[in-house]
Amino acid sequence: MAQLYFRYGAMNSGKSIEILKVAHNYEEQNKSVLIFTSAIDDRDEVGYVSSRIGLRREAIPICPDTDLIGTVKSQPNRISCVLVDEVQFLKKEQILQLARIVDELNIPVMGFGLKNDFQNELFEGSKYMLLYADKIEEMKTICWFCERKAIMNLRVDSQGMPVYTGEQIQIGGNDSYYPVCRRCHANPKL
Repeated sequence: MAQLYFRYGAMNSGKSIEILKVAHNYEEQNKSVLIFTSAIDDRDEVGYVSSRIGLRREAIPICPDTDLIGTVKSQPNRISCVLVDEVQFLKKEQILQLARIVDELNIPVMGFGLKNDFQNELFEGSKYMLLYADKIEEMKTICWFCERKAIMNLRVDSQGMPVYTGEQIQIGGNDSYYPVCRRCHANPKL
């Protein structure tokens, strides 16, 4: 029975490498996967899933008007699994489409992304994945500054100083964000 999975973690928890690993495992068994990623994430070119260890793979970019169900239905081969990177950037309607892929097409969907932003607020896509997912799994990593588990993302400016206000979405990697524990989010050791 197909299910909707949400695998979340702080920055640097291995979400993108995990999506590439899952795709590889399916394809090694001659099973087709579809990989989507948010068109908002342009760190390594729109339409690519890229990991910090250097692996990357083309993916279908999700724009506000992308018909996820239509895209899945239009594939020439039976799709065994749908994988979505940067799921936090999706809108409620897109999360509901992912749920429909599971419920109506009986295809498992795995969404990978951040749960919370730099102000420790839920992203829209994450909120609805938490509400609709059949299975939720945290991907763990350690705090940039201590040995505790990282549960938050600390945004820093170009001088490396913490930022606690601003727009929710600012695309960046290690130059802009650190995975941190709750204590170091409030009092980073910069």
